[in-house]
Amino acid sequence: MAALTVVLLLAAGLAGGYFWMGRPEPVHAPELVRAAPATVAPAGRAGPEVREEAGPLPAVAPVPSAPPASSGAKVVVDVGGKVLRPGVLTLPAGARVADALRAAGGVRSGADLTGINRARVLSDGEQVLVDVPGVQVGGPGPGGGGGAGGAGGGGTPGTPVSLNTATVEQLDTLPGVGPVLAQHIIDHRTEHGGFRSVSELREVSGIGERRFADLEPLVRP
Repeated sequence: MAALTVVLLLAAGLAGGYFWMGRPEPVHAPELVRAAPATVAPAGRAGPEVREEAGPLPAVAPVPSAPPASSGAKVVVDVGGKVLRPGVLTLPAGARVADALRAAGGVRSGADLTGINRARVLSDGEQVLVDVPGVQVGGPGPGGGGGAGGAGGGGTPGTPVSLNTATVEQLDTLPGVGPVLAQHIIDHRTEHGGFRSVSELREVSGIGERRFADLEPLVRP
C-alpha cells in the first residue's frame, strides 16, 4: 500500500506539472506602426532617394577654354608715295592707315589724300600708297592701299615714268622711292649712260626684288 501511494503521488505530481506548463498565457497585441510621410524634394533639386533611383549622374567632360589672344601681335606694311619716310614698317596689330602714315613721318605738303581711308584697319603685308601717279585707289594688298592719281614724269595718269628723263621729284612719286633712292637712280643713270631696260633698275643700290616688282609696271627706260 505504501508503494502504491508513492506511485500515485508521483503520477499526480507529474500530471500537475504538465497541466501547469500547458496553461494558456496572455498575449499582448502588437503595436501599430505608422508609415513615415514621403518627403518631396523641392523643385529643381533632387534628393538622395531620387539620385539612387536614377543612378549615378554621367561625368561631364570639361569644356576647353578659348586660347588667350596673342599679345604683342604685329603687322608689317609698306608705306610709299608722298610720305616723309617711305619704307617697310612694323606696327601693332589693329593699327590703322593713319597710324602707318604717322609712322612714316607724315604726308608731304600738298599730297592728295583723296580716296585714302585713314580709319581702315591695316592687314599684314599690305601696301599704302599716297598720291602715286598711275596707281588707282584700292584696298589692302600690294599695289593698292590708296594712292590718288596725279600727273608725273610729264605724262597723264597711268603713263609709266621714264627712267632716262625723269627728275628726282618725278621719281620721288613712285611707291617706295624717296628722295635718297631717287637720287641713286639718277646717279646710276649718269654713271652707266642711261637705262637700256627696266630690269637694270635692280642694279640700283636700295632696290630689292620686292621693290622692283612694285616699280616694274610703273616705269619705262
